[in-house]
Amino acid sequence: MTVEPSCKDEARIGQKNGIVRQWARRGTRPRQPADQRYKSAYLFGAICPARGAGAALALPFADTEAMQRHIDEISRHVEKGAHAVLVMDRAGWHTTANLRMPKNMTAIFLPSRSPELNPVENVWQYLRQNWLSNRVFDDYDAIIDAACEAWQKLLAAPETITSIGMRQWAHVGQTP
Repeated sequence: MTVEPSCKDEARIGQKNGIVRQWARRGTRPRQPADQRYKSAYLFGAICPARGAGAALALPFADTEAMQRHIDEISRHVEKGAHAVLVMDRAGWHTTANLRMPKNMTAIFLPSRSPELNPVENVWQYLRQNWLSNRVFDDYDAIIDAACEAWQKLLAAPETITSIGMRQWAHVGQTP
């Protein structure tokens, strides 16, 4: 049986968006729009760095129901005959006894307060730096569209997923 090390997390994306550094001609100040509205969505994402693959859902809330939907989505993306080892943090909706873990997946929880151990945190940074920051979203649908578009662009570059997500300690004995 093949083991697929995978990592998952969720990120809030919304109108109260972050501003990131950008290049500009010396002596100029680049325009960086800021929005004061509060609509947002959650992008639930998981990556398998060894395969350069991922699975995601853009949802209105981060709760147990949303987590179950995401686990089911990840399960559908695990290769036939493989078993996913899903690394995730200890958010309440990750650790609740109300989740039903599929037979092709086992959860492993990171130590508390250690986001640096989860490669998906770097995925969020990459998505924000490249497609989600320094912009204003008109409404909730625009937020969902932008989150989905950014995720699709990431999936179109499997080598980027592998580069961002590969951790030697998680892939001992596997070739990328």
